[in-house]
Amino acid sequence: MTGRSPGGARRQPRRPAVAGSFYDSNRGRLDKMVATLLADARAERRPQGLEPSAVAGLLVPHAGLVYSGAVAALAWSLAGEIAPSTIILAGTDHEARAAGVGVWAGGPWRTPLGDVAIDEDVADEIAALGPPFERDDYAHFGEHSLEVQLPLLLRACPGARIVPLAVSPRLTRHAEAGRALARVIARWRHAGDRIVLVASSDMAHYPPADVCKEVDADLLEPLLRLDADDLYARDARVTREARSGVVCGMCGIDPTRVALVALTELGARRGILLGAATSADAGGDPRRTVGYAAAAFV
Repeated sequence: MTGRSPGGARRQPRRPAVAGSFYDSNRGRLDKMVATLLADARAERRPQGLEPSAVAGLLVPHAGLVYSGAVAALAWSLAGEIAPSTIILAGTDHEARAAGVGVWAGGPWRTPLGDVAIDEDVADEIAALGPPFERDDYAHFGEHSLEVQLPLLLRACPGARIVPLAVSPRLTRHAEAGRALARVIARWRHAGDRIVLVASSDMAHYPPADVCKEVDADLLEPLLRLDADDLYARDARVTREARSGVVCGMCGIDPTRVALVALTELGARRGILLGAATSADAGGDPRRTVGYAAAAFV
C-alpha cells in the first residue's frame, strides 16, 4: 500500500445512463435538489449514540431521487461527516449480467454534477481476488442502483473515490465474497485509508403502503442484527408468498448479504436505522408502493 495510481487517465469513463429519468439531467436543478435533500437530512434528529467515526458501512435506497432521495440523503449526510477517502459501492445487478461480482475496471463515472473518480488500486485488488469477483464493465452499463447515488455522494463526500461492484442475483458464494472483500478493506484501512462500504437496495416492491411497511419491518429486524442468513431466508419467504402484490422483499438482497458478511468480519456488531419510508410518502400511489430504508452499521 505504498503508492496510489494517478486515477482514471488511461481508462474510459462511464457516461450517465439514467440522468433525466431517475434524477434530473439539468445541472442547476439537480444541484438545488441535492442541496435541499442533504440540508433536510442534516436537520433530522440523529439516532442517539451514533458516532460517525464508528460507522463501517451504510445501507442506501436506489429509486429515483424524487422518491427515495430523502431517505438516501440521511445516509449520505452521515457519510459526509465520516469524510471517507474511498467508498465501495455494492449494488444490485438488476439484469443479472455479471456472473458473480462485477468490478468496474474503467475510468471515472460522469454525472451532471461532475465526475466521480475510481479508486483504481482498491478496485484492482478486489478484482485480483478471483471468482466470484471479476472485471466486468458491461454489468454496470445501464444499471441505476449505483449511478443514482452519485449526485448525493458528490456533494456529501467531495473528493471521495469509488469502487463500483455489481452484485448479480446469480451469485451463490455470498459469504465467501463478503469475507474476501473484508480482507481487502482491512488492509487498506490498516494503511490509513478511510474506506466505507455501502450497500444499495430498495425494500419491498409493489404492495399497498401498509403491507409494504409490515414487510420492511420484518426484513429490517435481521438486517439491523447483521444476520445475513436470516435476512436472506426472510426475503426468500416474502418473495415466495407474494402476498398483496409483493414481488420481492429486497431487490438488493445479494449486495446487502455480501456487505453484512464483510461488515461483520470487520467488527461491526449492529445496525442503526436512520430512516424508512415508502414511495407513497413522496406522493406515489399508496396502492402500489416501494419501500426505502437507510441504515448505518457500527
